[in-house]
Amino acid sequence: MAQTETPTGFAVEANYFYGNIIPHRKGMMHLILGHPEGMVLSINKKTFGTREWESAYNLPEYGASFHYQDMKNEALGKMYGLYAHYNFFFLQRHLIFRIGQGVAYNTNPYNKETNYRNYAYGAHLMPSTYFMLNYSKQNLLGPLGVQAGLIFVHHSNASMKSPNTSTNTVGVNVGINYSFGDKQAVADIITPLPSAQFSKALHYNFVVRGGINQSDLIGSKQYPYYAFSGYLSKRISRKSGLEAGADFFIPKYLKEYIHYMYIAYPEIHTNPNADYHKLGLFGGYELYINKMSFEGQVGYYVYEPYKNTGGLYERLSLKYYMGKRFFTGISLKTHGAKAEVMEFNFGIQL
Repeated sequence: MAQTETPTGFAVEANYFYGNIIPHRKGMMHLILGHPEGMVLSINKKTFGTREWESAYNLPEYGASFHYQDMKNEALGKMYGLYAHYNFFFLQRHLIFRIGQGVAYNTNPYNKETNYRNYAYGAHLMPSTYFMLNYSKQNLLGPLGVQAGLIFVHHSNASMKSPNTSTNTVGVNVGINYSFGDKQAVADIITPLPSAQFSKALHYNFVVRGGINQSDLIGSKQYPYYAFSGYLSKRISRKSGLEAGADFFIPKYLKEYIHYMYIAYPEIHTNPNADYHKLGLFGGYELYINKMSFEGQVGYYVYEPYKNTGGLYERLSLKYYMGKRFFTGISLKTHGAKAEVMEFNFGIQL
């Protein structure tokens, strides 16, 4: 250790952004009437390498942020969000990449009588994710600094309630930051710790997943959604691991949807007794941080009697390890730009 007392440090920042809603489907073109703008207010906790994962990730920051966005369309309303985030540093700590995950509130969701134009959001509350890539100059004038860069914000209720075409906003941002606590350069305070030891053994993983979702039929019922996953995983470095396995899906909403299509569109000749279960094979990558990790998987349905989506599916997950055996987390399962369900997971690794 470079000193006997652990240093402390916080920073606050304010960012203004201005951008565009990406028209990822034709059915939402009528909702894009202007250039969304807003702000992101954040508080960041600095790290100094007192724990191994901090050294491994070049002394990142973690914190909380508040987001406001004016969608520039009365039908879409305004968004307010609360997030937890990580900041990762590059280029001698001048380039900052942020990942934020949280919950957003929309002021004017879909209503068949008062707001039938809003096909993007079917509910007030929804999961939300944002990314920022900033070039930052901290402590430019004493503790005051500036930054500028790009921002991407995703709002979607993960098909928990229809409609749910979602929105993706990309923009440019500028802001200021103010640092509290130790003024010495972060990288010079603590001597980096050696990388932690990890096992390269092959592990067996079993996960139970559950959620609630609804078909694209506005006014249809919400149903429970279940999935069971089994896969092999192998850690190949301090930060990276690979996965391969299978998913078995029980999308209860699809049973109602099949029945509706059989009655409403007889010309399509839908089989009312079609099996709504699905089986998929997938490969994945896991990025280990500390007790938390980020996981990405891409799969293909090998059993899908009723084909209401494409053959490919994707899953993005945030995992938390509770000791050496058990883990929990949340996942977003999608088909391209369309979210199908927000999954809540519990698993065991053997």
